[in-house]
Amino acid sequence: MSPGILGKKIGMTQVFRPDGQVVPVTLLKAGPCVVVQRKTPVTDGYDAVQLGLMEFAKAKRTTKAVAGHLKKSGGEGVKFLREFRLKPGDDDLKTGDRVLVDQFKPADKVDVIGVSKGRGFAGLVKRHHFGGGDASHGSMFHRAAGSIGASSYPSRVWPGQLMAGHMGVQRVTVRNLEVIDVDTEDNVLIVKGAVPGPNGGYVLVRRAKR
Repeated sequence: MSPGILGKKIGMTQVFRPDGQVVPVTLLKAGPCVVVQRKTPVTDGYDAVQLGLMEFAKAKRTTKAVAGHLKKSGGEGVKFLREFRLKPGDDDLKTGDRVLVDQFKPADKVDVIGVSKGRGFAGLVKRHHFGGGDASHGSMFHRAAGSIGASSYPSRVWPGQLMAGHMGVQRVTVRNLEVIDVDTEDNVLIVKGAVPGPNGGYVLVRRAKR
């Protein structure tokens, strides 16, 4: 049993359960993946497996160092690599092994990790959900930051102060999504609910930890 699989977000749709219930789902192009490297406590200090998503990228888009790393596993063309820690009960995967979507079954619970959509520069109300000031006429304090450090103490801005800035493009984990269906022919994994990132964005699908 593989600890997880790599893939891409296709998009959202809905499916119907046998009882007629409508379920919002996300389609994920999951795999096929190849084991690029097997890390062991003896050689690396911990037990893990490095997977690569088979996409067959052009050779000119791969550096010589990465190409040499991939050649050992027969994973030429891979450009998206991620690592999964192994725990007791997982398969003893070896370099060159393939990881396919048939590792998952309906009703399994998975965690999906992706990078959230970029929202550009955003203010406090949108970025951190601040309440803002009074909306009444003459207030002059509607969506402003307010005090960020009093004059007498601390006379400076606290580290980590929530302020306006770049919103999004952060690693997000959505936990305990239910696997609704698995299409082994087209390598598609159908999970209940939403998944972070735009359509076409890379995602990690791992077995639920909680």
